[in-house]
Amino acid sequence: MRESTIVKEKPWQSENVREKTRRGLARSKSLLLGRKGNDGLIPKIIIYVLLVSIGFIYLYPLLYMVSQSFKSLDDLLDPTVAWIPRSLDWDNYVKAWHVLNYMDTLGSSLLNSVLPAIAQTVSCAIVGYGFAKYRFPGKTFLFGVMLLTFIVPKQVIMIPMFLLFKEYGMLETPLPFIVPSLFAQGLRGALFILIYYQFFRTIPVALEEAAQIDGAGTLKTFFRIILPISMPSIVVVFLFSMVWHWNETYLASLYLGNAMTTLPLELKTFNDSFKAMYTGTSKLTDVNESIRMAGTLLIVLPLLILYLFAQKRFTQVIDKTGLTGE
Repeated sequence: MRESTIVKEKPWQSENVREKTRRGLARSKSLLLGRKGNDGLIPKIIIYVLLVSIGFIYLYPLLYMVSQSFKSLDDLLDPTVAWIPRSLDWDNYVKAWHVLNYMDTLGSSLLNSVLPAIAQTVSCAIVGYGFAKYRFPGKTFLFGVMLLTFIVPKQVIMIPMFLLFKEYGMLETPLPFIVPSLFAQGLRGALFILIYYQFFRTIPVALEEAAQIDGAGTLKTFFRIILPISMPSIVVVFLFSMVWHWNETYLASLYLGNAMTTLPLELKTFNDSFKAMYTGTSKLTDVNESIRMAGTLLIVLPLLILYLFAQKRFTQVIDKTGLTGE
């Protein structure tokens, strides 16, 4: 009978096997968890799942609005039609366009939002630069008072401001929004000064000293040197100011009265305007959800277009100033 031979593993062979096993585990760990523990496959999957989930939560109202705005009345009443309508009903936008008197109302909305936003962008930049780069008596006290104005509710000063604008004959015009903005006040003026203050503090003093050596004065340094490199903060202040002035309905209805109107104000009376325009002229007797969603989308459309052009600068200033929102 042939005896079986037992092959003994040599020490160097055993070490090679352990080394290969160790390298395989290290590669698997590096692939799954990454070299630093945050750049592997598993962390990336978790991050993408969170981003998609949170993004869907924020985008859901907009997606719902777009989906509903294109539905016909039959699609609205059909429970089997959820997100995608069987046919795109553009007539909803036509009706909403006429009810809102879109072009005329858009012009007055831009007048009451763009001009105050431009005024605040310039005036708050000047005030923020002064606080960031200059020393003067009472600077800390004035800066604290300026921040204090941010936490005072607008309802507290609403009546005094109304009486003031009435005395100067500014009511039923855009002046109640434009004049305070020229003096770094208005809606959220203190926040815009703070954004500029934080941004200007990051600019090296050597840059201004070099401009002064070259013969540039204070104004020339500010407008020719500081402002061009502060474009991210300028874009964000303009964006925030325009959005807040655009969405302001309470003060707008108080100051503008019946002389002017804005798109957000028209949305408040959308149902009544629709009934007055279409009742008796067609088969429609009441506004449906699709027409309301179409009107709402037309109102937010200018802001969406504005953000698409400004979002790159917006994210830059968020990183540089540490701004996290209200």
